[in-house]
Amino acid sequence: MATLNIRPQTDLGVLPQLQALESVGADTPEGGHETAHGHRLAAVSGVHHGRGETGPAAPPHRRHPEKASAFEGANREVHPAVFVLDRHGHPLDPCHPARARRLLAADRAVVHRHTPFVIRLKDRDAATSTIEGVGVGIDPGSKHTGLAIFTDHGGSRTGRYAIQLDRRGGAIRDKLSARAALRGGRRSRNLRHRAPRFLNRTKPRGWLAPSLRHRVDTTLSWVVRLTRWAPVRAVYVERVAFDTHALSAGRPLEGVEYQQGTLAGYEVREYLLAAWGRACAYCGASGVPLNLDHIHPRSRGGSDRISNLVLACIRCNQAKNATPIEVFLKGRSALLARILKQAKAPLRDAAAVNATRWALWRTLETTGLSVHTASGGRTKWNRSRTGAAKSHTLDALHVGPLENVTVWPCRILGVKTTGRGTYARTRADRYGFPRLRLPLTKQVKGFATGDLVRAVVPSGKKAGVHLGRVAVRGTGSFNITTRQGLVQGISHRHVRLLQRADGYGYTTHPETRHRAAFPPPPEGGGIDARGIR
Repeated sequence: MATLNIRPQTDLGVLPQLQALESVGADTPEGGHETAHGHRLAAVSGVHHGRGETGPAAPPHRRHPEKASAFEGANREVHPAVFVLDRHGHPLDPCHPARARRLLAADRAVVHRHTPFVIRLKDRDAATSTIEGVGVGIDPGSKHTGLAIFTDHGGSRTGRYAIQLDRRGGAIRDKLSARAALRGGRRSRNLRHRAPRFLNRTKPRGWLAPSLRHRVDTTLSWVVRLTRWAPVRAVYVERVAFDTHALSAGRPLEGVEYQQGTLAGYEVREYLLAAWGRACAYCGASGVPLNLDHIHPRSRGGSDRISNLVLACIRCNQAKNATPIEVFLKGRSALLARILKQAKAPLRDAAAVNATRWALWRTLETTGLSVHTASGGRTKWNRSRTGAAKSHTLDALHVGPLENVTVWPCRILGVKTTGRGTYARTRADRYGFPRLRLPLTKQVKGFATGDLVRAVVPSGKKAGVHLGRVAVRGTGSFNITTRQGLVQGISHRHVRLLQRADGYGYTTHPETRHRAAFPPPPEGGGIDARGIR
């Protein structure tokens, strides 16, 4: 649910902006109670990103950016926009939250959706309105996907809204593994035999594992949602993080411009950051500036092939210098063998992510929108020019060709996929026998577990206003998970529905603060000892 900071003069019924409650499955309990409260979406720093880099600490945020030092630069953060619909439900250009409050106060608009916050105008038609349109940037990662909604004026982008989508591919993989184990156990027992199926197991063309298909489906689902709330004109997506074929060649390839131009150094760095886990290959130090180091020094005949490059901290890089690696790691045979083996090992995770990106691109093409693709190296190059920090949402804002990014949202909407419950109406004990039965009907008194509600209790020990996720009971006495914790025994007569459970949990957190831009690599794409951050 939306969690923008609230001030005393803000009306809760107009623009709800409380802190996050929970974003785990309400119908699939994981905690001590059914709403499974406890998940928190941590602020994403540079080291958490799938392709991220570690950099210096962000400068402190100042209330008056004009008084900030020259190092910090201007404050480019603005409040997230509010989605606007016309009276027939067609999307209009997003507006500032202050304008949305004025429209609601003047009774010119009504609340259409709670999270993300969407209003619907009563006196405006899309046919008679001037609509500028917005673009959507997508940064698909291994565990998270960044979505950015922005306006583009001749290559200068203005960020309007940011979403970080957290998938549950790991949970899907674990459930499939548990199911395979149970089925294997049944086949090994002395039970009735079923003929094996060997001739109907052919996978269709383009098949993806369920955990990978989940990445494509959830991203497509949110792009379609955004087209219902905003006039999306184009989609910009990272199709590949780096071209492993071009990098492994060790020489410029004809027709591959980025391999010969200013982006070449960024493609190499992106590959090495993923291959070596953003840590020094010799001492394992992380969170420090990292340099490119040649396993076999160039002065001794070593090449610039990707298999001859590792990441090294400044101390190890200077200590090794032009020394052969066998001499530098003398007496550390295990580390020497690991480095030589890992330098030539393929990036299996990167291959899976790249396969997902291609499937995502093909799926987005079916929406009818104009889909533009770019590489992760180009995204990082764009960020280095604008001075933006490293995060999924800022990466999504910098995907594709652009000249500048003026502002971006100060807060991110974190969306975690929680699922819509389960078809099973029983719970089993440790031996596999049913220990309780769930009701066949999920709704009680018009509410279902996971709905976002607001309860106003006039008197008693639980008097007050409680906003959060509800867990229904057949008796009509509900539990509500709020920011402060679990509130039990709330009568359904005091509960008002704000938004139906949609399979997602919502939180918000501040955007990663900006930093000073790092200088681009030298022209011609040469590999030097500049630190990777």
